[in-house]
Amino acid sequence: MSNTPRRLIVGNWKMNGLTADLAEIEKVAWNIGELNADVAICPPATLLQSAVRIIAGSRLLLGAQDCSAQEAGAHTGDISARMIADSRARVVILGHSERRQYQGETDAMVRRKAEIAVSAGLMPVICVGETEAEHLRQETLTVLKNQLQGCLPAEMNELALVIAYEPVWSIGTGRLPEQSEILAAHACIRSSLIDAYGSIGAQLRILYGGSVKPENSAEILALENVDGVLVGGASLRAESFLRICEATGR
Repeated sequence: MSNTPRRLIVGNWKMNGLTADLAEIEKVAWNIGELNADVAICPPATLLQSAVRIIAGSRLLLGAQDCSAQEAGAHTGDISARMIADSRARVVILGHSERRQYQGETDAMVRRKAEIAVSAGLMPVICVGETEAEHLRQETLTVLKNQLQGCLPAEMNELALVIAYEPVWSIGTGRLPEQSEILAAHACIRSSLIDAYGSIGAQLRILYGGSVKPENSAEILALENVDGVLVGGASLRAESFLRICEATGR
């Protein structure tokens, strides 16, 4: 494990969730109790303010799934980092492979968003990871180094940044990298963070994401430099998400 004292479990609801599904967030909020980890759920932006009300007084953190690369202005349809913070969310996912693939996001855009998010008081969870073709060519570590070089903010004065390693070919497929591959990827990310930020980089949290389920979460969390997980489909229902959270212990 890294020197980080607490693990982080993040649920990414993606484009799922209506008002009726707030009950799942409420169940998570009031059942994480003395869990020895930080827990966050990132529902659609339409649910954020309602979710804030129902979890008031709990330890659950809320987050958004993206923010604009602009601080404010004539950007119809965009949501700024300040707006997200104003909704009392604390976390924002940036650079997810789906946005890189379908919205054409570049490392430079992710870096700009991360800088804006930090300035707004949000904790960015920056996603990096290789495609299946890159994986088969054994280019994973090169891809990770290049992505991190392109999207990490220039300065980090506190523990306000999280990296999520998400092999693109694993997301939603049920296929996991070998343990040795996860270890190598996370060690590479740790080295890049230390190169960028010195001693702070040694303490920043690194999550694993990609087909995380209750059945494999404990095994993943036991690996060195895995400081938590980023969960997709299994976070949509409180029962399965709580089982993953329980893998961190109380």
